[in-house]
Amino acid sequence: MFRLDGKVALITGASYGIGFAIAKGFAEAGAKVVFNDIKQELVDKGLEAYKEAGIDAKGYVCDVTDEVAVNAMVAKIEAEVGVIDILVNNAGIIKRIPMHEMTASEFRQVIDVDLNAPFIVSKAVIPSMLKKGAGKIINICSMMSELGRETVSAYAAAKGGLKMLTRNICSEYGEFNIQCNGIGPGYIATPQTAPLRETQPDGSKHPFDSFICAKTPAGRWLNPEELVGPAVFLASEASNAVNGHILYVDGGILAYIGKQPK
Repeated sequence: MFRLDGKVALITGASYGIGFAIAKGFAEAGAKVVFNDIKQELVDKGLEAYKEAGIDAKGYVCDVTDEVAVNAMVAKIEAEVGVIDILVNNAGIIKRIPMHEMTASEFRQVIDVDLNAPFIVSKAVIPSMLKKGAGKIINICSMMSELGRETVSAYAAAKGGLKMLTRNICSEYGEFNIQCNGIGPGYIATPQTAPLRETQPDGSKHPFDSFICAKTPAGRWLNPEELVGPAVFLASEASNAVNGHILYVDGGILAYIGKQPK
């Protein structure tokens, strides 16, 4: 039930980090992995990492906010590899700027990558899923799909929207055996979050690092590999009756009020 043998899986922005970990897990479960990134150098770096891991992945240069480019990439994947059975909308950005200092163009850029792009890529793969009578779409949501925090107004707005896009794809295409679910990672140790985990000049932990460890029942940042099991589940036949659900892989943050200060 958890095998992905012969399935074609497209994971966007999967040259490194969460996307790479999920793609690697899919390959180990038998899937054919394809991924994209916005620059050739990132795709080349990703291909090297997959090769090192013993995975025969195919990489494509594509800006996921460009509908024409996405349609061309999906057509190319279908011609070169096969119809996409599994899509993971993983590509994303964050801008940590106080809302009153953020420009409208900066806000739009985050919405474009984190919300419009999943719409564009999902829209591109759904027609072939409809013809095939099956498909899995997994959107990488966030704690910010549920919670607010200082300096991430655009990101929270996009990820909240992505949660509802997930539910609407389920509502619209569930009868055609297409399941669309989300994964809401907690705080993951990736290059993107590295600045928040840096040791301070006096040797103390970054204040945000201390805050997250105190707010997470697990008492630590999570690793990208801890998202693999949930992703394989949502990509496999084991989850055929699961649709429109956001699976929070957060070490318990949403269940916990946080540690009382000493």
